[in-house]
Amino acid sequence: MTRLPEPGQAIRLAGPWVHRDVSANGSRFHLVQMGEGPLVVCLHGFPQYWYAWRKYLPQIAAAGFTAVAMDLRGYGGSDHPPDGYNPYTLSADVAGVIAVLGYEDAAVVGHGWGGQIGWTMTTAHPKSIRNLVAISAPHPRRLRESLIKQRGQLKATLERFMMQIPWWTERTLRAGDAIEVEKILRRWSRSTGWLTPEVAGNYRAAMKVLDTAHCSLEYARWATRSLYRTDGINYFKLMSEPTTVPVLQIHGQKDRLVLAETARGSDEYVSGRYEFLGLPDVGHFPHEEAADELVGLVTNWLSQPANRIDR
Repeated sequence: MTRLPEPGQAIRLAGPWVHRDVSANGSRFHLVQMGEGPLVVCLHGFPQYWYAWRKYLPQIAAAGFTAVAMDLRGYGGSDHPPDGYNPYTLSADVAGVIAVLGYEDAAVVGHGWGGQIGWTMTTAHPKSIRNLVAISAPHPRRLRESLIKQRGQLKATLERFMMQIPWWTERTLRAGDAIEVEKILRRWSRSTGWLTPEVAGNYRAAMKVLDTAHCSLEYARWATRSLYRTDGINYFKLMSEPTTVPVLQIHGQKDRLVLAETARGSDEYVSGRYEFLGLPDVGHFPHEEAADELVGLVTNWLSQPANRIDR
């Protein structure tokens, strides 16, 4: 059995980057940073942390950018407050970090919930986002419509609905040195060659930080409970405004959690430049499963003048 690193060791992993802690939007956020130039902020999804972008940071930095990967609210080395796990607050977190770092705006690369935050920023904080790469993250309105109208997507999302069960899900995530984290990463992936014992160990260790299991589940709980509540209804009204920033949407064709047919159609909510890339034989974690392909592709897309907006 592989021995897990200590949670702090996994979160503060040594590398060519610098670890920083910054305060924004009333909370403290842990991030890693390298390079100089226009800012690119990478946002992870569930059940990961900044480490999801370990292969991307050096190449993005080498392309002439300041590359940053942050632990979202409730994850890793960032604060774990009791509330704020809604897209309004989460997008304000990222916009605040961008400002604290001394930038007017940033390109945002987000996977899963990180992608949902990126989509939200295009409407809630449009001046803070230069362009968006959304990975395994349909536009929030497109996802909501699919949950209501498509039986296949509703069935695929049943596992997330199980996350509504209090306490039991938290205990399951943390039990056995957080072995469920590795099971989720395997279950939602099409290919698992990327999930070495070292990589799985780091993800499991990060989930062992006190309250991370609970906080990480609050994202899915808000998304489900808000469907017919006032805050959710108001959010989806906000998201009816089309985004004007350039968007690259990347999706695994074999994603069993968010179906490829759900991902397609997000361009209905984009009035600016839009590209869709479907990856065959890739599941819910394209940034891990197809990292060698996507690292260069994403970096090149961010570097093209046509994929930036002039303010």
